[in-house]
Amino acid sequence: MPRRTATMLASTLMLIALLCAGVLIPVPYAEMSPGPTVNTLGDHDGAPVLQITGHKTYQTDGHLNMTTVRVTSADFRMNLVEAVYGWLDHDTKVVPHDTLYPNGTTEQQSSQQNAEEFSQSQESAKVAALKELGVPVTSWVIVSTVVKGSPAEGKLHAGDVIKAVDGTAVKQPADVAKFVTKHKPGQNVAFTVVPAKEQAAAVKAHRTATKTQDVTITTTTSDDSGAKRAVVGISAGTDHTFPFDIDIKLADVGGPSAGLMFALGIYDKLTPGSLTGGKFIAGTGTIDDNGTVGPIGGIEMKTVGARDNGAQYFLTPAENCAAAAKDTPSGLTLVKVKTIGDALDALKDIRSGNTAALPQCTKG
Repeated sequence: MPRRTATMLASTLMLIALLCAGVLIPVPYAEMSPGPTVNTLGDHDGAPVLQITGHKTYQTDGHLNMTTVRVTSADFRMNLVEAVYGWLDHDTKVVPHDTLYPNGTTEQQSSQQNAEEFSQSQESAKVAALKELGVPVTSWVIVSTVVKGSPAEGKLHAGDVIKAVDGTAVKQPADVAKFVTKHKPGQNVAFTVVPAKEQAAAVKAHRTATKTQDVTITTTTSDDSGAKRAVVGISAGTDHTFPFDIDIKLADVGGPSAGLMFALGIYDKLTPGSLTGGKFIAGTGTIDDNGTVGPIGGIEMKTVGARDNGAQYFLTPAENCAAAAKDTPSGLTLVKVKTIGDALDALKDIRSGNTAALPQCTKG
């Protein structure tokens, strides 16, 4: 066989081998890409995203779109060819698999966590919007989760209202850990609680729950590396009652990042006039009960998704601004917000056409 032909054949075989290796060999990466956006003022799957009953609502227009990121599943194993393609694609992002699924998180565990965070973000959005409107909201501290196999299992239950620890009134979730960790592992701690069923019945009947019970739990040592803190195996959170019904209906979405846009949508429906002035505005950001906007993941994918769906302005958490501004999609104005109040001020400027006053995101 002539040397030239042999060399070409060897090169071809080598190329085929490399391509096969690229397809067959998995790499420890996952992919993020722009997901769908949903107008919180509109309908989704034939039903209003925000449904408010028991209070007067007003006509809205324009868009206040929440944004999402599409990610590969926990059990998806990307190959080298897919990773290279993703790195070259401007509108996708390839990240280490552990970034999305740390410590071997399964698809089921990730979905459950996202669902819990999404539910909590809805509650905080309602509280933040109503507080901004001056509408009173009743809040209380609850048992959010009980760790399986912990001392609290079978004694405390998710939804129990924590009234006091060792006789000291609990006013916020952080109080629970503070009071428990005053003990040494192995010591008893006394909880005064309203059982979840009693609380649910009281809320349904629009009355205050008065039936309490005392629960004594022996603390154990925290699993934190190097720590010797006393714990009982619960996490505390906050629950609320509202003076009227606010339902957020949006399936197949998880995580906490829609909080800001839900809060703005609720505010718009409960106030006369239009927040958007008919403009297409999208955004993202967690929100807490006090209206503080927090950072989220996948900001670059969310701005691309917003632009592709027609958004003109994007409400951006202040802590995400620098990353978002590094590659702002053409035609999209990034507006920096730290609170729901900032967002409302920005929407006022957009409505009035005073866009020069908008606090825009910069790279620095």
